[in-house]
Amino acid sequence: MADDLDKVDFFRGDELNADPYPYFDALRGKCPVHREPNHGVMMVTGYDEAVEVLHDSETFSSCLSVTGPFPGFPVPLEGDDVTELIEKHRDELPMSDQLPTLDPPVHTAHRSLLMKLITPKRLKENEEQMGRLADDLLDRWLDGTEGEFVRGFAGPFTLLVIADLLGVPDEDLPEFREQFNLQENTGTIGSTDDTGLSHTPLGFLYERFAAYIEDRRREPRGDVLSGIAAATFPDGSTPAPIESARVAANLFAAGQETTVRLLGSALKVIAERPGVQAWLREDRTRIQNFVEETLRHESPIKGDFRLSRVPTTVGGVDIPAGTTVMVVNGGVNRDPRKFEDPATFDPARANARHHVAFGRGIHTCPGAPLARAEARACIERILDRTSDIRVSERRHGPAHDRRYEYVPTYILRGLTSLYLEFTPKEGETR
Repeated sequence: MADDLDKVDFFRGDELNADPYPYFDALRGKCPVHREPNHGVMMVTGYDEAVEVLHDSETFSSCLSVTGPFPGFPVPLEGDDVTELIEKHRDELPMSDQLPTLDPPVHTAHRSLLMKLITPKRLKENEEQMGRLADDLLDRWLDGTEGEFVRGFAGPFTLLVIADLLGVPDEDLPEFREQFNLQENTGTIGSTDDTGLSHTPLGFLYERFAAYIEDRRREPRGDVLSGIAAATFPDGSTPAPIESARVAANLFAAGQETTVRLLGSALKVIAERPGVQAWLREDRTRIQNFVEETLRHESPIKGDFRLSRVPTTVGGVDIPAGTTVMVVNGGVNRDPRKFEDPATFDPARANARHHVAFGRGIHTCPGAPLARAEARACIERILDRTSDIRVSERRHGPAHDRRYEYVPTYILRGLTSLYLEFTPKEGETR
């Protein structure tokens, strides 16, 4: 891989889709900060270097954090300080109204609204409901001895959890499922090609949540949506309905796909490794660290992008102003300088939680506590209601020759489907 490193097009090719990790290792082996030649992206695969970039919001803008090198910046980025160009043209970039693409002070104000929604108290209240939602879905999913997990359980589960957290009325859930192309037991969230990932049903979410906000401002009901409607910016000003709607929509859409991929990776490990499965069944408190190691070993987001405003240096490498930088989560989380024997999945790894799967700095994923809670609830209930879980050899091949398909993008890392065989515990509905 090292000899052919510059011949590989990580962003447009498909040869790395099944297993990108040798490529990430080769990049890091050459230099933890390395410019790939096909699109001029500075790839950061070193742990310390990544943390430095993610914490430096003054030098690095997040304006293209979710798109990266495509379609590129609308105008040439020339000069030693492109800050003014970024501010002048940021609205022309795709998804420029989404929280991950905002920079301070706008980001600070809008993130404050979101943090009022995902409070420890609210998460605690919702965790019991997560268990109930999981059980409702498992009543149907366990009706047999085999099921498809990604579309059949993880997708519907994550949608129901976030809808419950935000207070989406039950009567509106069928339309939400339809808009996300997610039908109970058979659907999935969004598309798995580049076009689908860049075009989520945000228009529908904006319209629907803006209407909810306006309705709750007229008639507060004491529900979560009323809380969103009443939330103000740090300076005390009231957001326009569409501003509050965008925050809610961002939480709804962004957490869906990534949490589904986390759950898929977690269940794949449980089903592939009987020793790990038995270890978790012995002590449910081990699930928490297991989830962290899953996030480290298979980060649902392959990378996060930044744009350098001014010339800078990271890891001894010069980065000119106007450079697209990719913090490669999947590579960073396997840096042997930080994680011993990083390619090995170790559910008891002491520093597993040090991963950067949720980012760092001001853009640390605000939905991280929710994703962790969802994963714990999902795994606990599935283990409680089964005595054994296995990968379907009929669908994925024998243990020595597994066949899996992964989401074909440079943004996400996760299975498109996972067929499992299971033995329900005695007394479960069959």
